[in-house]
Amino acid sequence: MLVWFTALAGLAALLFLLLQTLSPYFGDECAYILRSIKLGIRLTKYKKAKPFYSILDCFLDAVKRRPGKIFLHFEGRDYSYEQVDKQSNKVARALQAEAQLKEGDTVALFLSNEPYVVWIWLGLAKLGCPAALLNFNIRSKSLLHCFSCCGAKVIIVSPELQDAVEEVLPTLREQGISVFILSESCSIQGIDSLSNKISQASDQPLSRDLRANVNIRSTALYIYTSGTTGLPKAAVVTHERVWAASFIQAACGITAEDIFYINLPLYHSAGFLIGLSGAIERGMTVILKRKFSASQFWDDCRKHNVTVMQYIGETMRYLCNTAKKDNDKTHKVRVAIGNGIRTDVWSEFLSRFGDIKVRELYAATEGNIGFINYTSKIGAVGRVNFVHRFFFPYTLIKFDIEKEEPVRNAEGLCIEAARGETGLLVGKITRRSPFVGYAGNQQQTEKKRLRDVLKKGDLYFNTGDLLRFDHENFVYFQDRVGDTFRWKGENVATSEVADILTTAPCILEANVYGVKVEGHEGRIGMAAVTLKEGQDFDCEATYKQVTSYLPVYARPRFIRIQPCLEMTGTFKMKKVRLVEEGFNPAHVKDPLFFLDSEKKTYVPLTEEIYRAIISLEIKL
Repeated sequence: MLVWFTALAGLAALLFLLLQTLSPYFGDECAYILRSIKLGIRLTKYKKAKPFYSILDCFLDAVKRRPGKIFLHFEGRDYSYEQVDKQSNKVARALQAEAQLKEGDTVALFLSNEPYVVWIWLGLAKLGCPAALLNFNIRSKSLLHCFSCCGAKVIIVSPELQDAVEEVLPTLREQGISVFILSESCSIQGIDSLSNKISQASDQPLSRDLRANVNIRSTALYIYTSGTTGLPKAAVVTHERVWAASFIQAACGITAEDIFYINLPLYHSAGFLIGLSGAIERGMTVILKRKFSASQFWDDCRKHNVTVMQYIGETMRYLCNTAKKDNDKTHKVRVAIGNGIRTDVWSEFLSRFGDIKVRELYAATEGNIGFINYTSKIGAVGRVNFVHRFFFPYTLIKFDIEKEEPVRNAEGLCIEAARGETGLLVGKITRRSPFVGYAGNQQQTEKKRLRDVLKKGDLYFNTGDLLRFDHENFVYFQDRVGDTFRWKGENVATSEVADILTTAPCILEANVYGVKVEGHEGRIGMAAVTLKEGQDFDCEATYKQVTSYLPVYARPRFIRIQPCLEMTGTFKMKKVRLVEEGFNPAHVKDPLFFLDSEKKTYVPLTEEIYRAIISLEIKL
């Protein structure tokens, strides 16, 4: 019997080595598929559990198992799982008393990266209340829009963001919105202090009955995304989606003994869902930073024994641009999880900082399809495998860039892109891979639904992204379509920027788009504009308009003055040629202007400025 067992084991090992030789990614594929199946079984179990088992319950179990373990480290202070639990109890009780919150009420968080985000979110979860995570860069019209579309009746604000709230306070008061600030006192009528109420509240556990009606399909969060057009949209994040996103760390082989470094904003799904929720699912320790700092990054990692880091493409480039040091490879980071890294930066990062497993992702907050590059193949965002495609059906379809619409055949159905051909990624909408949509915006929700794709009556989610599958089954992100571009890790909706530009006294129409700049990820904002009759371009007034009403990443750095804007037959502004022509004054004959942050105005874009931008002497 022993001889037979030994022979079979030897044969299995030999077969595995043979497969590994024929397919270098076989081992990685098997490990990933096995993890995915296990996680799928767990999610199914949670869906059927009575009462529903949420990420909050997972946190509470971690508190019971290891109450003294450090959950959060922030600016020199450690907070154990038990301390965070008790602090979230105090928050829940204070909000229950001051805001009369009940199950299902939405609360908007207008907060910077700080521990309060964590315990307020957990406190709200204990009351069965969804949280809306507002981008702390937004102001004025965008802030009011983001607040109102999620239906919140309460907003909680960081002291450093008080001015932004004061600006819209009259409107909030008219609507009967309760505004709380995280300070001991506040003299402004209409803003109530909350910190003193929290410190006085009891830290005793709250009854589970307060969230008795919460289930897997209930809304857990609202996370804002700039889609194809208009103001930011509140993507509805259900508890099922929270679980799915939190599993990404587990799928990448992260364990409870790892230490996770979060320097991305918690109002985004990367920092909050993959980072924070993923850390709770693993029962690990989080090092939370207020914001990313390239100069402090590796010192932080060494000081706190960080083993897992998060990134966006820009942060990787910043790290590679820091001065080289002898200890660049002296650290314990073994895995980097993120998205948007360029191939050349990826190679440089590994060469300089050592053998770190880069797990590049492709996903969207509201989407129903995503990929993970579990093989470390440089440049790929994932890999096609049969298990993933069976549970989450998707395909690439041919897309007409000029018309900005899918190509359809004589029967009105979409045409699948060939292997190696760039196509639009669409994910089939099923019960297992739903598309919930956007709060208070049925029109934009419907725009993301694509019907009659492969057969009459089917329904798919339109990602708005162009991808390519190569002959080795690797997935490559190619470009974003429509009226959105990405800069500094943020999505920018072109119509929102155009709306702000056209309120400048001299501008009649604006066509906003993103252009590539050598040495930078994503696309930076540019606008082709026409001027009102008899007006010259007012550099200072336009600068004041965009800086007053747009966050830094959305401000158009280049302005192109045109006699008229080119339109399609259906009166859509044409962008393709403008994008291709870019901002080189040697090639563009129209007057060009550059947003000069130091001079606080737009200045004529000369060839000297252009060369300084391309050579990275001018920082964008």
